[in-house]
Amino acid sequence: MLNTLFRFGTPLLGIGCLVMLCLIWAGQPWSLALLESDGAQEFKIVFLSIILEAFPFILLGVIFSALLQVFVNDEMIQKLTPKHHIVGILFGALLGLVFPLCECGMIPVVRRLIRKGMPAYIGIVYLLAGPIINPIVFTSTYAAFRTEPQMAYDRLIIAFIVSIVIGLFLHRFMKNNPLKAAAPDIHHHHNHHHHESRQKSGRLSSTLAHASDEFFDMGKYLIFGALLTAVIQSFIDRQAFESVANQPVLSYFFMMGLAFLLSICSTSDAFIAASFGGMFEHGPLLAFLVFGPMIDLKNMLMMLSTFRARIVLSITALTFTLVLASVWLLEVLK
Repeated sequence: MLNTLFRFGTPLLGIGCLVMLCLIWAGQPWSLALLESDGAQEFKIVFLSIILEAFPFILLGVIFSALLQVFVNDEMIQKLTPKHHIVGILFGALLGLVFPLCECGMIPVVRRLIRKGMPAYIGIVYLLAGPIINPIVFTSTYAAFRTEPQMAYDRLIIAFIVSIVIGLFLHRFMKNNPLKAAAPDIHHHHNHHHHESRQKSGRLSSTLAHASDEFFDMGKYLIFGALLTAVIQSFIDRQAFESVANQPVLSYFFMMGLAFLLSICSTSDAFIAASFGGMFEHGPLLAFLVFGPMIDLKNMLMMLSTFRARIVLSITALTFTLVLASVWLLEVLK
């Protein structure tokens, strides 16, 4: 669904911009008035500020991802995986500190790790925790919430707790292989082709090629999310947001639902969350920052293509409940 949206939405957006430029060039007064309206001015400010602040962190993230793709093989990670389940769950939750991959590219990696012998519950813990518990995301969150640095620490703490609890649940109740038996390992064939290409053109060119592909892949989600956020904040009456923000429970559900729909990469979602800082309290914003990278629309679609539907739905429900309960409890204890 999202691929179709991006496939047709980008050309349509370009055509729309071209039409608007032609109207301005032709001197249509209503087109100039539209661009100079208060809503349009606010839209441009919000949209550009999110893009400019988030792009450096996405670039840093894809460079790390490309280096891991080219220079680190999965057998190395498999050998380092602990045998005891508790130590293994801790290992999975903290693996993002060493291998900071964005959630956009983690599912193929986790699938390969499970097929090569990593216990499935450890792989899923890494899948959930890795997009948050890594240095790039911590730095971007800290930068986005300069006036409230505690948000970056709370995000790490809640993500760690939730991922550990989910890992224990999966170890206890998930007895069968969660991967779809008939799902072809497309990424493996891509890696094989990528390996052959790497031998021919060198590791540096392979790294640059992988980084550029991932940059544009993640960038379209950032632009789409920034566009939606700018539209929401510029053209929807703020009183509607305030009526939701003032509801103690509804505000949590709203921000978690928004995180699910926007599907923003974890290296840049903090800047979008910070743009809502004047309307929503610490708790709903924290729920947005924790739930979104763990479970969002694009990630869920990718998970459904790789894992059995029952496992995906169970993980989604469990994650939503644990994030909501953990954030609410943290706010009560403060």
